[in-house]
Amino acid sequence: MKKSLLSLSFGTFALGVAEFGMMGILNEIAADIDISVVQAGNLISAYAAGVAVGAPCLIFLRRMELRRLMLLLAAVIAIGNAMVAFSPSYTFLLIARFISGLPHGAYFGAGAIACTRLADSGKGASAVAVLIGGMTVANLVGVPGFTYVCHALSWRLPFGIVAITGIITFFSVRIWMPRIEALPDSGLKGQFRFLSRPAPWLIYSGIFFGQMSVYMWLSYISPIMTSVTGLPESSMTYIMVVVGAGMVFGNIVSGKMADRYAPAKVSMVIAALIVVVMPLIWLLSPYRFPSLILAFIAPGLLFGLGGPPQFLIVGYSRGGEMLGGAGIQIAFNVSNAVAAAIGGAIIRHGFGYASPAIAGVPCAIIAVVAFLILYRRYPIVE
Repeated sequence: MKKSLLSLSFGTFALGVAEFGMMGILNEIAADIDISVVQAGNLISAYAAGVAVGAPCLIFLRRMELRRLMLLLAAVIAIGNAMVAFSPSYTFLLIARFISGLPHGAYFGAGAIACTRLADSGKGASAVAVLIGGMTVANLVGVPGFTYVCHALSWRLPFGIVAITGIITFFSVRIWMPRIEALPDSGLKGQFRFLSRPAPWLIYSGIFFGQMSVYMWLSYISPIMTSVTGLPESSMTYIMVVVGAGMVFGNIVSGKMADRYAPAKVSMVIAALIVVVMPLIWLLSPYRFPSLILAFIAPGLLFGLGGPPQFLIVGYSRGGEMLGGAGIQIAFNVSNAVAAAIGGAIIRHGFGYASPAIAGVPCAIIAVVAFLILYRRYPIVE
């Protein structure tokens, strides 16, 4: 593996821990700062809002040399998570989570372009999978460790460690990543020109609805596993290992499949599998062993649906590649925020912690249709 790609994956590792670590510790944060679990869920939405605001800012940084841009984003990762670690109140914590989310979409958008420029011929999807892989490893190792430290010591300490990881990312990018000149500037209007075509919107729709389906369940995995499945609170560390392992597996397999087959077709098949898996999660949530198996499969599908579209959009957004790549992360994280909000509303209305899983099925069906149209009508990258 190229050190330049590895350096970029350190940043996605930090982003992955910051984003997904929150999902396993909602109960602890709620108890510590005296809020409800549903209010704590707003911390997930605040991060996603930061992503949605920060990602489009790439258009103002489009002329910046790519290594310098990645260094800037790594610095913001460190600063934002340090603010979370030292937050004195719920309001400040919401603001800090928003700030820590600002570099997320931009990092993936610019990072995907850097990966395709650094990749060997014919290995573009696999190179982007290395970038996404930092986040999947975060869920395999970082998030369980995050959860363990939270339970053993304090929920604040892991965010401090994420801030340190941001600093490590900064220096590894500076040392290992070569200078990569910015893409040819097509002007401000040119950055948006690709949005006049249907293909990018089909990709964004597939990501948004496909991942929202899984996030409705994943956002509340902690109360589901403890209150519905009946597993002890202390087991959440090990459950997050299972979740992370599924993410790593799904990302690796989908990256290899997307290099071999049409990425749109791979995405369509994954979305179809989500349609099948989400009702099973709802139906089998009271049973421990099936719930653990599905806690591996569903996150695998979630992250399997990440790499191929991230690779696809670079080709479908000529002239606005940075904005196109960042748009994937906007769709990804806005779907996360909307899913957490809808899932919380369903729970508040008394349908039970597991009910958001079944509510996500129509979203997955929409994703299947979007990727099917993309595959049938726009099979060749423009």
